[in-house]
Amino acid sequence: MRASIEVADIFRAAGPAYRAAHVGHLSLTQLKVMSAIENCRTAALGGHVEACEDCGQWRIAYNSCRNRHCPKCQGAAARTWLRERDADLLPVGYFHVVFTLPAEVADIAFQNKALVYDLLFRTASETMMTIAADPKHLGARIGITAVLHTWGSAMTHHPHVHMIVPGGGIAPDGSRWISSRPAFLLPVRVLGKLFRWLFLTRLVALHEAGRLSFFGSIANLTERRAFLRHLAPVRKKRWVVYAKAPFAGPEAVLAYLSRYTHRVAISNRRLIAFDPSGVTFRYKDYRRDGADRQQVMSLATEEFIRRFLLHVLPRGFHRIRHYGLLAGSARKSSLALARQLLDVAAPPDDDTPGEPDDFRPPCPCCGGRMIIIEPFERWRQPRGPPDATATNRETAR
Repeated sequence: MRASIEVADIFRAAGPAYRAAHVGHLSLTQLKVMSAIENCRTAALGGHVEACEDCGQWRIAYNSCRNRHCPKCQGAAARTWLRERDADLLPVGYFHVVFTLPAEVADIAFQNKALVYDLLFRTASETMMTIAADPKHLGARIGITAVLHTWGSAMTHHPHVHMIVPGGGIAPDGSRWISSRPAFLLPVRVLGKLFRWLFLTRLVALHEAGRLSFFGSIANLTERRAFLRHLAPVRKKRWVVYAKAPFAGPEAVLAYLSRYTHRVAISNRRLIAFDPSGVTFRYKDYRRDGADRQQVMSLATEEFIRRFLLHVLPRGFHRIRHYGLLAGSARKSSLALARQLLDVAAPPDDDTPGEPDDFRPPCPCCGGRMIIIEPFERWRQPRGPPDATATNRETAR
């Protein structure tokens, strides 16, 4: 069922005025995201006429924009990705680990997204791999699936990386599987210290190489001494690395990933109201416990759009990455060895192409399967209801 309010509705109503008020201050990527969301599932992108195989009921379906920032277009992509990841799961406990940048560094990250977000990925994964390989801790090579989030629940800029990590890894000589303790993977204080050192060392190196840009309220950080003064308090802070207890089985891992991999800023189901006074939505206040954690926030429409656009990623930036046992071309061989050491059977290798998943909603009249009977191009509408004879002929095929 269609949500009563969608981000697209807000962009269509207020987007043109927002763009006019911020001419010269929006990037080309942000403008493209706004346009894609506004045009998604409208005649602007074309579409097709669908008819039910059983009762002949027909409807018009418009094409989706498929932009990765669009709240409506990520459902199918998430399902496809999760099916592919299902074959990677091992019969062990899985941990959830989160690496977060402090606010002082988050300001720098916002003005240097591609460089600093990539640095966050690299240093967080290297921290995990280094401490896990240390014989004083786990002494094994682990696997990591990492997902970048740049938002908090209230859509503010809050860059952090979520990691899903199997509870153990392969010994350096490949002879055995080394399991972690049942409710403990790696010491978070040790992880935090190494993460802080690696990240700040490399961030300073980027500044010295002249690769960072600064403007607005932090424009003075272009000067080296000002930059080092800005980072001085951060060097003394404890960088918190958060680690949850293991999930309750592989199915719970997939359920968790389905909520985190393919979404940006806010989902449509969190929107409550949109009117001339602004946008109202649900969010979580993590400073509270229990039922009080769920809160409601209202923002002026312009502020809502501004917060959403904070999280538009640089073109081509990969926000889901894999490391260690799950990295690239070595993934299959590493997982095969892990299963051999764990003495479990590999999942069936089905290379035969199957029927593509049909994500079209069922017939609203009888619940039957809808088939495409007439496509139409962008900015075009079908001339009218399809001819009944033609519909029956197509349906009978």
